[in-house]
Amino acid sequence: MYTIQANPSGTRSIEVSNENLRTIEKYALFRHLIDSTGIVDEAVLDKLKLNIRSLIASQEEDSKDLLDLCIDVIYHNNMKAFGLQQLIKLYLTWLSNTEAEEEEE
Repeated sequence: MYTIQANPSGTRSIEVSNENLRTIEKYALFRHLIDSTGIVDEAVLDKLKLNIRSLIASQEEDSKDLLDLCIDVIYHNNMKAFGLQQLIKLYLTWLSNTEAEEEEE
């Protein structure tokens, strides 16, 4: 379980599980999410929400993992652009650590 800071002052946080991070990887949710400026703002968060919503609507099989990600992280009351930026940083760190562990095995 990881904790990300949801606002610049650090008074709000969001818990992120390994399952949430695996879901982000499984559906490549951050791929092509941010435009060439590299700025994460509310429009990027809205784009992510719409992408996830369309994935859930188009799936025929169970999408419990996406629903859990939405409930736990993406639609969390504290999630704003700053929180999404922190989530992306956490995901990149988690991904590089996971790849390093796989190479060691």
